[in-house]
Amino acid sequence: MAKTKALAKSEKTEKRILITGGTGFLGTHIVRQFLAAGETNLKVMASRVPEWMKDAGCKAVEGSVTDQETVTKAVKNVSAIFHLAGKVSRDNGDAMSMNNIHLQGTRILCEAATEAGVQTMVLASSSGTIAVSEDEQIVDETFPQPVEILTRWAYYASKYYQERAALENFKADGQKLVIMNPSLLLGPDDERLSSTKPVLDFLGRKIPYSPSGGLNFVDARDAAAAFIAALEKGRHQEKYLLGAANMTFEQFFGRLARLSGVSAPMLKVPKRLAMAGSSMISSIYKNWGKTSPVMPNEVEQAEYFWYFDSAKAEEELSFAPRDPQETLQDTITYLRENVLGGGVFK
Repeated sequence: MAKTKALAKSEKTEKRILITGGTGFLGTHIVRQFLAAGETNLKVMASRVPEWMKDAGCKAVEGSVTDQETVTKAVKNVSAIFHLAGKVSRDNGDAMSMNNIHLQGTRILCEAATEAGVQTMVLASSSGTIAVSEDEQIVDETFPQPVEILTRWAYYASKYYQERAALENFKADGQKLVIMNPSLLLGPDDERLSSTKPVLDFLGRKIPYSPSGGLNFVDARDAAAAFIAALEKGRHQEKYLLGAANMTFEQFFGRLARLSGVSAPMLKVPKRLAMAGSSMISSIYKNWGKTSPVMPNEVEQAEYFWYFDSAKAEEELSFAPRDPQETLQDTITYLRENVLGGGVFK
């Protein structure tokens, strides 16, 4: 009996939390918050895991979620998964690689996790699978997903189908799947510039005009805290929108201008003209065999409104976004000190 109890205790202490894509912008903040809280049983899965995570006690599993053997190894002795692995691109030409990671990778992970007895999965999706419209309507999780709009863009289409793949493949008895839908992530420590590039482009005066649409953004640190809370507080097969502020692009650029001292773009271009112009410029550069400075998909997306209400996450997950001004200031400071160099564009 004593041996059995000792074995049970040993198996229990081996249980770990797996974070796929744990070295990305959001993943890094989740890892740091877990470590700060004293969590010791963490596995981080990525193509390359930095030494500081290994030194902090995280077990590294290096590889892709699309590789069955690597995934099977990663989910062993795991009780909960934060599935963050993904690819962010506004280029529809990257549709195949995004579908491979978001759809095929999620199916492989869900099947392996079910086989390994994993109980909980917190999936990182996007607010863009719910909150995008042609007007300034503020939506929530009860609104029908705008499939006709979001499937125009490969990234959001792949995230939409990723959600469906997870719902279809992680539903065994006793399992819990929670889908998190954060908006544009801002704040410090976006080493790959996967999310904060719009602010970088603003600081570099690369944005020629102010689009007519609007966006929502959230601090990556606050989103990370909500993800961690979802492990215990999130409800099975529920979605949670995470955002701090809805702003027109004109308002957004105005705030960045006041905080950074960089002038906001004054030019305003009608929606149809902006879209037609971006397509023409892109075609010219394509014929020249060069990369266009203007991406038609990005221009089109900026003419829509990505507004929503995070009341559900605030009530159920204790989501508490900080003052947007702090997030913007910290983003600017990080980019200037780590990307642009101290004092550049000051």
